[in-house]
Amino acid sequence: MHTSITCTSLSFAWSDGTSVFEGLDVSFGPGRTGLVGVNGSGKSTLLKLIAGELTPADGAVLVAGEVGYLPQNVTFDTALRVDEALGIADVRAALHAIEAGDVAEEHFETVGDDWDIEERTLATLGELGLGHIALDRTIGEVSGGESVLLRLAALLLRRPDVLLLDEPTNNLDLYARKRLYAAVAAWPGVMVVVSHDRELLELVDQIADLRSGEITWYGGNFSAYEQALATEQEAAERMVRVAEADFRKQKRELADAQVVLARRKRYGQKMFDNTREPRAVMRMRKRTAQESAGKYRIMHEEKLAEARERLDEAVEAIREDDEIRVDLPYTAVPAGRTVLTVRDLELVHGARVGSGFDLHGPERIALIGRNGAGKTTLLRTIAGELEPVSGEATAHVPLRFLPQRLDILDGGLTVAENVARFAPGATNNRIRARLARFLFRGARADQQAATLSGGERFRATLAALMLAEPAPQLLMLDEPTNNLDMASVRQLTTALESYEGALIVASHDLPFLESIGITRWLLLDGELTETTPEAVGLPA
Repeated sequence: MHTSITCTSLSFAWSDGTSVFEGLDVSFGPGRTGLVGVNGSGKSTLLKLIAGELTPADGAVLVAGEVGYLPQNVTFDTALRVDEALGIADVRAALHAIEAGDVAEEHFETVGDDWDIEERTLATLGELGLGHIALDRTIGEVSGGESVLLRLAALLLRRPDVLLLDEPTNNLDLYARKRLYAAVAAWPGVMVVVSHDRELLELVDQIADLRSGEITWYGGNFSAYEQALATEQEAAERMVRVAEADFRKQKRELADAQVVLARRKRYGQKMFDNTREPRAVMRMRKRTAQESAGKYRIMHEEKLAEARERLDEAVEAIREDDEIRVDLPYTAVPAGRTVLTVRDLELVHGARVGSGFDLHGPERIALIGRNGAGKTTLLRTIAGELEPVSGEATAHVPLRFLPQRLDILDGGLTVAENVARFAPGATNNRIRARLARFLFRGARADQQAATLSGGERFRATLAALMLAEPAPQLLMLDEPTNNLDMASVRQLTTALESYEGALIVASHDLPFLESIGITRWLLLDGELTETTPEAVGLPA
C-alpha cells in the first residue's frame, strides 16, 4: 500500500463558530506537495488536522504510515538536553550502560536495532549544519533557528513515512535555509509543506492551492504554478469581457423588445376601439396577442438572466485576493536629523556593536547575520526591552518595535479589544475603520486573537502598533515576512516604500530587503560591521 494522506468530508470550525472547512475531500500521495493559499485560508489548520493536533468536527483523516510534523512555531523546554529533544536520550543512555559493562536485558530492549543511533544522529546534525552542537547541551543554549533544525533532525531520525512542514524557513538564516532545502530535495516519502519561501517551493513536485475551502491541483513547482495561474487568469478575463458584451447585448435586445411590445399594445388597442368585428372575436385576438407578447418578453428576460449568470460565473473565476492595506501614519523625518545613537554597546548574550553607529533621517538599515548572532537582542535593547551589559542606545524620536514572536497580543481578547489597549483614546469607530484596512472587517474584528493564523496575527499586531500614539518615526521590524503570504509581502513592501521615517529591518529574506530600498547593510557576527549587498548574495 502506497503511503498517502486521505481527508474525507472534512469539516472544522473554531470555538467562536468561524468555519474553516466544510466537507473537504483531498488526498496527498508520494512526492513533495507545496500547500499554498492566502493567510487565513486554513493551511496550518489542515496540517494540524492531518497530524492529529486538532480533531475535525466531521469527516475523517486517514494516514497510511507514520506522521512527522514540524509546526510553524517550534517550542522546546529550554532545560531539555539536545539528545532529549531529539528523542534519543533513552537509547543513548542504554548504549552507554552496555558499553560500561551493564548487560541488563532492559538495556538491550531499549536499544533494539538502534546500535548506530549516535553515529546517525551526528551525521544528521552535520547535514543540517548543527555538527557543532553537542548532544549534552541544553536547548536554552541554542538559537531559535537552531531549534527549528533540531526539531527537523528529530523527525528525520524517526524516519516517518509522511512529513508535514509548516513554514519551516521562518526563523532560519541564509545558511540554515540552504541546509533545509537540501533535506527537502532528498526526502523520499510523502511531504506536504506550507511556505511562502519561493526557493523552497521550487523544490516541490506539485502545488495544492487552498482557496475558499477547496483545493485545486497544479503539476510542477511554484514557477509552473504561477505560469498556469497566469494563463487561467488571462482566459478568465477574456471570458468576463465576452460575458459583459453578451450581457450588454441582451439588455439592449430586452429594451428594444419592450419598445416593440409597447407599439404593438397601442396598435392593438386602437384596432380594438375602431374595429366593427364582434367584441368576443376581438377579445380573443387581444388575449392571443397578450400571450404572444408575454412569451416574447419572458424569452428576452430569460436570455438576460442567463447572460447575467454567465457574467457572474466569469467574474468569480477572476482572483481578487484581499491584501493587507497598511495605512502608515505620516512620519517624515528630515534628512539631517539624528534618529538613533548607539555607543559602545555590549549585549546581554555577548555580541558587541563596537564603537557604535548613528541613524540619520529616513535611512533604511538591513540587519543581517546568522541565527543566534544577537539581531533580536539588539533590536530589543534599542526598544528598551533589555538592558545592555554596557554602553547605550538612545532613540531621539518615537519608535515602534514589531517583534518576531508577535507576542504582544492578548489571546483572550478580540482583535478590536487588543488594538484598543494600544489606543485607549481612540473611538470604537476609528479602531474598526483602521482594522478594515487590515482586512478585519465586521465580525472578523471580533475574532479572538488566539484563533488567528500567523498572517492574521501579524496584521493585527501591526494594526495595534500603527494605531498607537504617538506615530513612529523609527520603525523596527524583526523578520516581518515570516508569516505573510506572497500577496501580503507585496503589499507590505508597497506600504514601506511610502513610509517616510527611519527603518531597521532584521531579516533573512533577501528579496524582501532588496525590494524596500535598503540604504545600509549591517552584519552582526560577534561585532557589528557594515557590509554590502554583493557580500550577502544580492547582485551588484
